[in-house]
Amino acid sequence: MRVRTVGVEEEFLLVSPAGRLSSVAPAVLDHAHAVEPATSEPGGHLEKELKREQIETSTHPCEDLRDLADQLRAGRAAADEAAQHAGARIAAVATAPGATTSVVFPEPRAERLGERFGVLAQEQLTCGCHVHVAVADDDEGVLVIDHLRRWAAVLLALTSNSPFWDGVDTGYASFRTQVWGRWPTSGPVAPFGDAATYHRVVADLVASGTILDQGMVYFDARLSARYPTVEVRVADVCLDVEDAVVQAALVRALADTAVRSRDDAPQPRTEQLRVAAWRAARTGMSADLLHPFTGRPARAATVVRTLLEHVSPALERSGDLDRVTARLDVVLAGGTGADAQRAWRRAGLDDAALLARARDRTLA
Repeated sequence: MRVRTVGVEEEFLLVSPAGRLSSVAPAVLDHAHAVEPATSEPGGHLEKELKREQIETSTHPCEDLRDLADQLRAGRAAADEAAQHAGARIAAVATAPGATTSVVFPEPRAERLGERFGVLAQEQLTCGCHVHVAVADDDEGVLVIDHLRRWAAVLLALTSNSPFWDGVDTGYASFRTQVWGRWPTSGPVAPFGDAATYHRVVADLVASGTILDQGMVYFDARLSARYPTVEVRVADVCLDVEDAVVQAALVRALADTAVRSRDDAPQPRTEQLRVAAWRAARTGMSADLLHPFTGRPARAATVVRTLLEHVSPALERSGDLDRVTARLDVVLAGGTGADAQRAWRRAGLDDAALLARARDRTLA
């Protein structure tokens, strides 16, 4: 049986040795593309993001998680090597610990976005982890999107890695989620039911004149406009490669479960999912989450094990169960990237030292 492919896009901050944001993305990309010109093939090269202070990597589609992990590490190393030629390094933190002044990338679409959305675009400097999972067609993709709805908050909690914003501890495990949630199409959406409905909703959003184009459809999970995949966008960029690998494995397992099970359980309301996402962003894995079937508070470990039980048959089929279980045990025992960042701050690390520690973990 052929295993469904999965790929990962990661966004990173560009920082100076002094721990300040570094607006050098154009120079980083120039160097990277001179060394290895970009191709039309999916994944494997550096790309721009909205701001000059960040960069994005991507993997090729993978069947084996070992290959995925190798590509993620190679992508991080290549991005850091290119950044060093511009006097910067990369850090896998989803928001900066210090001042967040940033500059829109110098290209027409980004500049139009900045003009239309004002301070929202000015303040938008966050880094996510996006998982692409292969689907047979758009109808299968919508089946996967609808199935993923109730689990998105758990996927977010497991990757929470943005406790700081503009020099303060926000009290959130994923403040990136709060910043990102200001975009008009972001977050959970109602179930679509079929591809025709999905495409009609997207067309109506574009026709409203509010968003620039289909690329600004920022649902938690969406049909990719470029590839035959569902793109799941809820996660913070992960401090550790293995957490990104597990995020991809869980997304793939949820996709397989959706296609095989044809689950008829009643769909939760979007209002419930928004509350679940807020709870996950607020406390990550350090306090109760909302149970995906009852909507009531439950221990984070209980909710994670409910997810694991739900997708265990799919993880067994792909050969991923042991790896995913072992890593989830590590997160349950030791916390997420947000917990690590706070521990470093409590130990007395300033912005520069914290980002240097994050850089080391990014490249481990």
